[in-house]
Amino acid sequence: MSSPEGARAEPVPPGAEVPPPETAVSPAHRLRGVPRQRRRDDAGGRTPTARGTGTLAFVESPVQLLNTLEWAHTAQATELTVVVLSPHDPMTRGQLRRMAELARDEGHTVRWEEARGGPTAPVRTIGGLTPLLRRAGRVVIGDPFSRYVQLLLTLTRARDLVVVDDGTATMEFISQLAQGERLVRWHRNGSGRGARDLAFAPFSATARRRLTPAPEGGRRTVGLFSSMPVEVPPGVRVTTNDFAWTRGRFGPPRLTRAADIVGTSLVETGVVDTDRYLAAVAALARTHHATRYFAHRKESTEKLRRLSAETGLEIVRPDLPLELIARRGPIGRLIVSFPSTVVHTLPLALRGTEVKVAVCDIDPEWLTAHASPRAQGFLDGVTGTARDVQRLSFTRRMATG
Repeated sequence: MSSPEGARAEPVPPGAEVPPPETAVSPAHRLRGVPRQRRRDDAGGRTPTARGTGTLAFVESPVQLLNTLEWAHTAQATELTVVVLSPHDPMTRGQLRRMAELARDEGHTVRWEEARGGPTAPVRTIGGLTPLLRRAGRVVIGDPFSRYVQLLLTLTRARDLVVVDDGTATMEFISQLAQGERLVRWHRNGSGRGARDLAFAPFSATARRRLTPAPEGGRRTVGLFSSMPVEVPPGVRVTTNDFAWTRGRFGPPRLTRAADIVGTSLVETGVVDTDRYLAAVAALARTHHATRYFAHRKESTEKLRRLSAETGLEIVRPDLPLELIARRGPIGRLIVSFPSTVVHTLPLALRGTEVKVAVCDIDPEWLTAHASPRAQGFLDGVTGTARDVQRLSFTRRMATG
């Protein structure tokens, strides 16, 4: 069903599944409930000196790490400590390992945290990171909606905060920040006022205040590094992410004659009905003579097996973000996607090539009964604001072939 083409996964030697921490930490000021941390020595028994603690970045996904590298390239941040708050999902972990290798190749320090490795992991993680947070003059984050990141933001004294793209979620974050709303992911349904939400509300509110620009003349600054079309509130500095690092590091790609389809996790997040989604993919494959389907890292194995059987598409599970996979090639001359981050980022990463990007709108009939009331408007906004892409409307003629 799957193909290594475009994935290029490399075997991981025994015992190397999780990259070791590379940054030393000094004992933290005691926090209530946080154990005292010991210094970590390197293999030679020496206590290494922490590098790049002036700028501290927190990432939880491969795309966030890619955009952190793009930001570091643009900002000429030669020494950067990247903290990977590792998730459970094996596909995400695999891509993060590869991205961590690239970050080290660029001269940055990568610290891998098993932040979700059991009930005591958060306490250990926070205790170990507190000294870095206290010393950092600038903090870079990839997901302002993350409770982990929101909690860490309450501990930092940094006066310079930078948000790098976490895909289309950045658009929703800026909208909520401008309107003074609670930070809630666009696909979440319900009030978001369960017991855990209420317990975490004070930390979330503090993080939102930290991410709100200080009044004119204030000492705290907030920046946004983005390739998304956003209208930021007053006081937020915006730097455009044009994927200059990606273009300089990879490619140009070899182009194939067939089209490629980019997958989405809209089924997994409960937004789109499974049967409707599979029918749409099959119709797009027939119409545009596609042969490969690049799976989203969160797509379920069961759905992909069914998609392969029903469409005949070759399923590719990339080991890096699609922007890098496409830039390395081989890649189709036409890339077809549903509303997704890539309809904004691929035209930038593939600038100067002959690759065309097309986006297929989500038909309202595909939405599930559990989809958020905001889902259709948000998805329409993703496609409507995309530049340098072809708009496709799913029609009955496509559905019947």
